[in-house]
Amino acid sequence: MSSIPKTMQAWRKHNGNPEPQLDTIPVPSVPDDGFLVKILAAGVCHSDVTILANDETRLPYYRDPFTIGHEGCGEIVAIGSSVPSGPEASQLKVGNRVAINPVAGCSDTSCPECGNGLPQLCQTEEGTHHGLGQDGSFAEFIAIHHRAALKVPDGVSPAAAAVATDAVMTSHHAIISRAKIRKEQTVFVFGLGGLGMNAVQILLGVGCRLFVTDVREGPIEEAVRLGVPRENVVPVGKGVQEWVRGKGWEGKIDVVVDFAGAQQTFSDAEVIVRRGGTILNVGLLEHSHKTSHVMNLIKAITVLYTFGGHSADIVAGMKMIADGTLTPQVETARMKDFPKVLNDLHEGRVKSRMVLIPQGVEAKL
Repeated sequence: MSSIPKTMQAWRKHNGNPEPQLDTIPVPSVPDDGFLVKILAAGVCHSDVTILANDETRLPYYRDPFTIGHEGCGEIVAIGSSVPSGPEASQLKVGNRVAINPVAGCSDTSCPECGNGLPQLCQTEEGTHHGLGQDGSFAEFIAIHHRAALKVPDGVSPAAAAVATDAVMTSHHAIISRAKIRKEQTVFVFGLGGLGMNAVQILLGVGCRLFVTDVREGPIEEAVRLGVPRENVVPVGKGVQEWVRGKGWEGKIDVVVDFAGAQQTFSDAEVIVRRGGTILNVGLLEHSHKTSHVMNLIKAITVLYTFGGHSADIVAGMKMIADGTLTPQVETARMKDFPKVLNDLHEGRVKSRMVLIPQGVEAKL
């Protein structure tokens, strides 16, 4: 413990301030039922903009201030005295690298969310909400409960493992767990950002017929490079409804997955999806949508929403990264540059997922 400093720098959310503040705070103590982890990499997400701007939704677990950053990977530097000795916990030792599940829940079977298999929606103070109201990974160290720690497989870098805790977890949960997409289905994806590009790779692994669209040429070309047939890509600037109609696919698309979350993408999805088909909403670009109620009723469309995922999704995602079937699109920057990275992300100048590396830590993609 002598090598662990007494203080550290952390990017914090202060209520009433929409800008991140760099504070010097004490290094947290190792929790009895968990681990003290030295951060090696922490991903930046569009949700961080929303989190910083939020001064209205004050859920029971919210702290003021709290350290932001809900995509983290680090190295265990200390273990609490009450960590269970079961098979999973006993695999974790000082020096192990762990991906940090930001929403591991409270695990209480009487909890309405955790008891119904929805730990990512747990609202209790005992649940884990790292970077989402409780201290997260935009710091040098983090204290976590043992259920939030997931061992990183060999061959997975800290940057990729950090991304796996949200950008991969959310995509895997949406595609595999929530929509249960199958090989024989035809799927249309809106939005090829960090989550969307991970979803494309997962869907290519499923083997379904896949169509994609984005407003930028770069992600389109990357999707083609990954294996999406060019004839299945909507050209940039082309209206989706017009393109789908011209290709003869209107009314034949089983599932539309919207990683953008805009009014236009939702309206397009309602038109192009088949009767009895599914629209899966993941993106958060706009906070509300108008819906074509009568058309959707007559078409008997299923509209699904999804949020986050489970530890099993992170584990599955890291396994896919390790075996080469999924390669997250990752760039790195230094932790001190977080405000600039966040602004670049918000302004659309980031083509992939940005991961912050603390000072003194070697950046490994």
